Amino acid sequence: MTSPDHPLPPDPLGLIVRLIHRDASVLILNKPAGLPVHKGPGGGENLSDHLSALRFGLPRDPELAHRLDKDTAGCLVLGRHRRALERLGKLFKANQVDKTYWAVVEGGPAIDEGEIDLAMSPRDPKRGWWMKVDPKGQPALTRYRVLGQAGGRTWLALEPVTGRTHQLRLHCQASGFPILGDTIYGTAPRHGGPGLHLMARAISLPYDPKRPPIRAEAPPPDHMRVALAACGWTGGDPS
Repeated sequence: MTSPDHPLPPDPLGLIVRLIHRDASVLILNKPAGLPVHKGPGGGENLSDHLSALRFGLPRDPELAHRLDKDTAGCLVLGRHRRALERLGKLFKANQVDKTYWAVVEGGPAIDEGEIDLAMSPRDPKRGWWMKVDPKGQPALTRYRVLGQAGGRTWLALEPVTGRTHQLRLHCQASGFPILGDTIYGTAPRHGGPGLHLMARAISLPYDPKRPPIRAEAPPPDHMRVALAACGWTGGDPS
């Protein structure tokens, strides 16, 4: 219940309706594509500046437990208090969080299921997010599975075993099937392209050892739906 003395905080980005999980410790948000999670060097709209809308009565804003690229939509985990953030940080650092991404790629792998094991490092130390394959870099492992194909494109489920910056985007490009709409590692133009066809589809968090994992699933963003449907997606989750 709110009153004129205790109004709800503003929610100009409509974050409340994008929540797909909420409990006393953890929030999982369906992040929209095109929204950075942090303020960049040039400023501009970003998620972190609007997290007060998700306090739900607590004295502090929730905080990000991990990050998604600006153009990647889907499941984003937030901790509601310091103890939750510490627990989530340990889970992500230990690679105990199961994450499944969906992507539509140009071309596709030669086999329907496998692993991409390519170490990575920054291409330019001044631009740490811009990555390259580097045998001397940090180990990076991605599991993939083909979910559908059509018209020279493939719908993939991607599971990043490690969590390197731009891992899925670089691994797909380096394997010969760049993600549709990727302006950095793919063939998309810098402006006016189809949008990055990559989303964080599902996540599983073993937050409390005495309870089942927290599981959440995000619907595909609008800009991915046509390509997914062409590859066989019918609105549900494939077996």
